[in-house]
Amino acid sequence: MKRNFVALLALAAALVVAAPVAAQTYDPAQFKSSKPESAWKIALVPKDATNAWFVRMETGVKQFAKDTGINAFQKGPPKTDAAMQAQVIEDLIAQNVDAICVVPVDPAAIEPVLGEALSKGIVVITHEGASQQNTLYDIEAFSNEGLGQSIMQELAKMMGEKGLYTTMVGNVTNASHNEWADAGVAYQKAHYPNMTLLAAEPRVEIMDNLDTAYQRAKELFKKYPDLKGIFGTSSLSTPGSARAIEELGLKGKAFVTSVGLPNENKVSLKNGTVDAVLLWDPKDAGYAQLAMAAAVLRGEKIANGLDLKAPGWTSMQFAPGSTKVLQGKGWITITKDNVDSFGF
Repeated sequence: MKRNFVALLALAAALVVAAPVAAQTYDPAQFKSSKPESAWKIALVPKDATNAWFVRMETGVKQFAKDTGINAFQKGPPKTDAAMQAQVIEDLIAQNVDAICVVPVDPAAIEPVLGEALSKGIVVITHEGASQQNTLYDIEAFSNEGLGQSIMQELAKMMGEKGLYTTMVGNVTNASHNEWADAGVAYQKAHYPNMTLLAAEPRVEIMDNLDTAYQRAKELFKKYPDLKGIFGTSSLSTPGSARAIEELGLKGKAFVTSVGLPNENKVSLKNGTVDAVLLWDPKDAGYAQLAMAAAVLRGEKIANGLDLKAPGWTSMQFAPGSTKVLQGKGWITITKDNVDSFGF
């Protein structure tokens, strides 16, 4: 008990001390390593260690380690929790790793600890963290606006371009989820005038939990009989909501789509509850993050056209107006016709 209390105090103190680092700007060229690659340690910190999305991501981490011989590994918190994620990062800083790649639960919450890592010469790379300040580079499989528009296009197709819908995010603090949802809503307003966002509950949080997605969807469809669609962002939005749709006998009357994993949505895709989900392969995202960290450690020039050696990540481009956020072309539309072809 005493040890845990002391650890909590130490973490709190570290967060306070590191906070001023948030305003500092770092030159990526300063992070070139003088050590041989065989001595590098690169860690990837996902949102949590058990979600199927991040289990798949770890296969990319292991593949990168195999391909390069670099000591690369994944270590995440036991559940999606910003404080737990910060503690994992603290532990890695204490281990003197050379680079930390992070998929942030809450970008703002980990700014201090990532600032601490940078101040100690540790390369920081983020994914799904375009708003992150304390990172050398954030890499995305696509533009957040583009993905949000594509999700809305799929939902509108299912809904016949008319009716009431709402948006569902993993966490209200998740920057990328909210950016996708915002882009989707903006696209709807511009292109589908007969669709309407549910004013009473325009953004539903499911805490990146499958059972919560199911419960919230069931509550929504019961509470709002006119609700026809759910625009999801978490990979658990569709399997949870599809279960609710089927249990309530709303198949063909209510619809959902989101990003999602093939195997988690196979049944609902094949039985027609869901027409499509969108995906970028987490395996490739894991591989690309580590390749980005390695490029910085090698002192390579980071420019448009950067090849991170993963499908969809082979010609990275800086987002308009940014020198930090790089985007690829990595999303895939999954339907009943191709769902069996992925193997995960």
